Amino acid sequence: DFKSEMDKTRKLPLKKDTRASDSSQEDAIDQWARRRKQFKESKKCSSTGGSSINSTITEGSMNSEDARSVDLGLYSENEDRGFYTENFHSASWVFRGDDVSPDNSPRCLSKRPRPVAIRERTVKIAKGTGNYPWGFRIQFSKPILVTEVDTNSAAEEAGLQVGDILIAVNGTDVTCMPHSEAANLARKGPDILTMIVGSDISRYPNTPKPTCRGYLHKRTQSAILKGWRKRWFVLKHNGYLHYYKHKKDEGKCRPLEVTKLEGAEIGVDTSLGKPFAFKCIPQAGNRIFYFCATSNQEMKRWLEAMDKAVHPIHQNHVWVDVTLHNTTLPPLAIKNPECLGLLHQLDRSKDVWIQHYCILKDGCLYFYATLRSTPAQGGLYLQGYIVSEQSLGSKRSVIELKPPSEEFKTFYLCAENVNENKRWITALKVSINKWLPLHQAIQDFMNRPLEETRM
Repeated sequence: DFKSEMDKTRKLPLKKDTRASDSSQEDAIDQWARRRKQFKESKKCSSTGGSSINSTITEGSMNSEDARSVDLGLYSENEDRGFYTENFHSASWVFRGDDVSPDNSPRCLSKRPRPVAIRERTVKIAKGTGNYPWGFRIQFSKPILVTEVDTNSAAEEAGLQVGDILIAVNGTDVTCMPHSEAANLARKGPDILTMIVGSDISRYPNTPKPTCRGYLHKRTQSAILKGWRKRWFVLKHNGYLHYYKHKKDEGKCRPLEVTKLEGAEIGVDTSLGKPFAFKCIPQAGNRIFYFCATSNQEMKRWLEAMDKAVHPIHQNHVWVDVTLHNTTLPPLAIKNPECLGLLHQLDRSKDVWIQHYCILKDGCLYFYATLRSTPAQGGLYLQGYIVSEQSLGSKRSVIELKPPSEEFKTFYLCAENVNENKRWITALKVSINKWLPLHQAIQDFMNRPLEETRM
């Protein structure tokens, strides 16, 4: 914070008269002193967790560029705009919207058309041989849904995805057409099948990305100290492997080293004569990392996660695209929010409460510096989180957001009073319940009879 204030001071414009240098320095010092005083006062107010009258940071005193960054336990090497998305990326999630009744199938696989966020793209598939020359299957529904894509097929090479919606086939709109007619339209067309397809947040399950944490023994390659050192390793969903001296250092200290795993060579190692040992040879550089796990099961867990990082899938879930778009909007421009208002978030590293203007929408909590700020400072992907009311320190009513696994981070929020807390808790629970784990959605989906056509 101190550095950012000094950087702003250095960027102040200079006056153009003959004494520009002296006068500009004096002005800069005076302006820096005023801004530093404002910053200290606002920090003191935020740490008290007081009412909105006392603790609100107004646009006049501190704009979005001056405001402190959102503390999500992240450093600069992590995600876009400070979003904490690890739990979303660690598993497959599908969106069921408002269909929370157990008697209904999830919205993600429902036959009922609903307005959702759609990303359209063109897919061109070269006709192959055999009875099913394109290699995909479509379901009887409106709109028509792709339910299966054959491995190593022309459809997979063209980028067709399970969950895609057929919008047009060979230039003809098929959104209101029976799937059998759409299939005939494709069969009678040219050898290059051209389709406009759409992906929406409700029918397109996300692909899990690698996330893994735990202690491993790492072989030291120093010329002075040789042997094995126990270190805390964190494999992020962006494919970077971090390690720390201790578990408690994650989120508080910078990692001892960060290694990109994309394109690396990994595998079990038997050359060292040590059980449960494996190696990693990054694509960049000549270094070889040797690791040792505590069991065969633990070694397999790390190798599976690392393999995902070595061969990443470079395609955003459409909901990620939607949330990143929303961050560029002013708070009140996000359509149909489920809850909005002021929330304080606990910065555990400094034990202070930082105020944000928050918007809740479809399982994502966006943080803004103030009501008029653009863009958003960051936010939380809430899939799988459990919401409860707790007491914390001097505060008798605090919103706890607890992840389904202890490897992810717990967050604490506090509204202006107890009633506001209860309002937020209710809204957060409803918003989180819009998402289902993929395995649960598939189980519900398989219980319903389907009519499909293989292409």
